[in-house]
This record gives sequence, structure tokens and C-alpha cells, in this order.
Amino acid sequence: MQTTGYFQTYLYARSGNAAVKNYAHGSGSLKSDSTLTYQDWDKQNHPLYTDYNDFNQNCIQFKEDVSMVYAPINIAIGTGYYATKPMDYMSLLKEKSWVKNYRAGTSMHHEVEYAHALDKELEINVKEKFNYTYDPVWEGTGYTQMKINEDVTDGKTHIGVLQSNKDYAGKLGKDGKIPLYDFTSLDGLGSGMLSSAWKNPAIEIDEDYWGTSHIEKNMTLEVPYYKKTSSDDWLPCCFGGYLTMPASFVGDAKLKSAKGIFDCTCFKAPSQAQFPRVY
Repeated sequence: MQTTGYFQTYLYARSGNAAVKNYAHGSGSLKSDSTLTYQDWDKQNHPLYTDYNDFNQNCIQFKEDVSMVYAPINIAIGTGYYATKPMDYMSLLKEKSWVKNYRAGTSMHHEVEYAHALDKELEINVKEKFNYTYDPVWEGTGYTQMKINEDVTDGKTHIGVLQSNKDYAGKLGKDGKIPLYDFTSLDGLGSGMLSSAWKNPAIEIDEDYWGTSHIEKNMTLEVPYYKKTSSDDWLPCCFGGYLTMPASFVGDAKLKSAKGIFDCTCFKAPSQAQFPRVY
């Protein structure tokens, strides 16, 4: 795409817990070539006699090669007043890109503003994979990458990276007890990222440059996780007796009242048959 005048572009893509945004505006000349690739794959396997399995894999790839040069522009609009009195556009160049991986709690941000010229190559790759086997095993990976190669003339450049220290594999539901296995929604994960990433983050990068700069960046974060939580079959006492039950079960107030039943101390052998046999 190539144009001269005033321009404004906007792109937003979301796949599962991965999101990408790209925004630009300014007056002058613009030459841009971009590609967006998107994948959203959710698979469920719930057989009758074996463990259930949920698998999600979501990917977004965005590539852009853009060249912008600022210039004041007069544009005559329509056939009325502004046709004879053109509007003046004197907007310096701005472009903003960010990628967020809510699965991994990763955020990367790049912004150029007040620039007189910008020549940039940008590549963003974000992927989140989640595998949940119901006995249960939680396994997944959050992969986020932003590659930048640019020349900025008389402008301001900002680069930021934020990595949460929160363990999303162990996230619990609202009751604080039951594991939250529905990770296909941003609900809860987004708020978790805000509450943990900004406070005591695992990684924080904040860079600002003013003037004319040549910048090359290759920022990659991969956050794998694995967690296994086992639960006892009901009733565990049927397989090993009351004394072999987990301590958390034995100490439960409800089970204490039934102790005599589980450890068989309440049983007494009858001295005579309750129902005599009739001949």
C-alpha cells in the first residue's frame, strides 16, 4: 500500500489468550506492506472410560515493513466549504505496536511518536498452548516474540517489556479451592496479569530514546509450566482402611464423628442371632 496525505491505520487480533495491536497515524507519505497470520485451535476429547483431555493452541503472527515521511498536507474535502478552503494536516508520525500473552503473563510494547521519518521492519510472534488431562495434569507454554529493526528521524521511541511472576498453571477459581481449568477466556487472567505483573514483576524493561536513532531488538520470552495435582478416589478408606487415609481426611470434623465406623471400633459381634432360623 502507498499513499500521500493524512493516514490512520488500526489493527487488532486476538486468538484465545494471545492479542496483538498495531496503530499508526500522521500526514505525509506512507508505504506499507504487512501480513497477519492467525490460528485458533480448541480440541476436547472426553471418552467414557478414560481420562478427559482439553487442548488449546492459539497463535498470531504479524509482519510489517513500513516507511513514513512527514510533510504538511492541504486536502480539499467534499464539494462545500472545505472544497475551496482546504484543510491543513500537520500531524507528526506515530506508530504503536503491542503484544500480550495472557497465558504467560507477558506484555511487549513499542511506540514511535513525534517523528519526522520512520523506516521500520517489525515481526511479532505470539503463541499459547494449554493441555489439561483430567486427573489432572496441567501443561502448557506461553511464547512471545517481538523483533524490531528501524530508523527513526527526530522522534521519540519507547520500548517496554513486562513479565508477570504469577503461576497461571496453579490458578484457582473464585472459591479459592477448585482449579480453574477454563483458560480459553480472558476473564480472570487479564485481572491477574494486572495485579501481579505491575507489582513485583519477574521482568521489567523500560527504554526511551529521543532524536534520531537506529534500533535493533529481538525480544523473546518463553514461559513453560507443568503442574500435576492428584486427588484420592472416593472412598479411599475402602482400599486401605481408615488409618491409611490422608491426614487431611482424618482431621476433617465430619469424618471425626464417623471414626467408629471407619476404624471398625463400633462393631461388636452379636451374642445371638438377631433373626433366629425357623425350622
